[in-house]
Amino acid sequence: MWNMLFGPSAAKKKDIPKKAILDVRQQLEMLQKKEKHLEQQIEEQDNIARKNVQTNKTAAMTALKRKKMHMNHLTSTQSQIATLEQQMHAVETANLNVETLKVMKSASNAMKVIHGGMNVDKVDETMEEIREQQQIADEIGNAIINMNPAEDDDLNEQLAELEQEVLDDKMLGAPSAPITSTPHISAVKGKVPIHEEEDDEEELRKLRAEMAIAS
Repeated sequence: MWNMLFGPSAAKKKDIPKKAILDVRQQLEMLQKKEKHLEQQIEEQDNIARKNVQTNKTAAMTALKRKKMHMNHLTSTQSQIATLEQQMHAVETANLNVETLKVMKSASNAMKVIHGGMNVDKVDETMEEIREQQQIADEIGNAIINMNPAEDDDLNEQLAELEQEVLDDKMLGAPSAPITSTPHISAVKGKVPIHEEEDDEEELRKLRAEMAIAS
């Protein structure tokens, strides 16, 4: 009762364009067959008129009348075909527009769901929060790097003590300076002066002599 008062249901409405297109196509097929048949009849009556034009003018005249009748029917049929083709094109275009609008509406609804309550202000707010969090992360990283400055001072002190120990070891391990007078620099670079070698040999002989007497 409700559908009778307010029209077919949504499912039936969806089938209306398809049924209309199907009906139009069936009618077009019938009219096209009729068109072909009339064209054959016209050609046949034309041949009869040509055949009897000199021998039987009455038969020729009858054939021409039939030809004219068939031509009138052909004109009417071709007009109907053209009208139905336009209607079918209009129905197909309208149905395509409706389906396109449905897809566009569905896409629009999907975008609304995806965006939700998002707007430009919320995007700006989110970007600001990201920048703040990045700044906090940088500050935390710098704090970790510079953490425990007293520990760094202690390490620097230990490093200075280690350097002093190494310097002291080098000074203690260096040979003592000879008591004799300062030797002259040799003319030959990298060699010990000759008189210094002679002094060393003389001291060595004295030391051996002293050790011999003591024994």
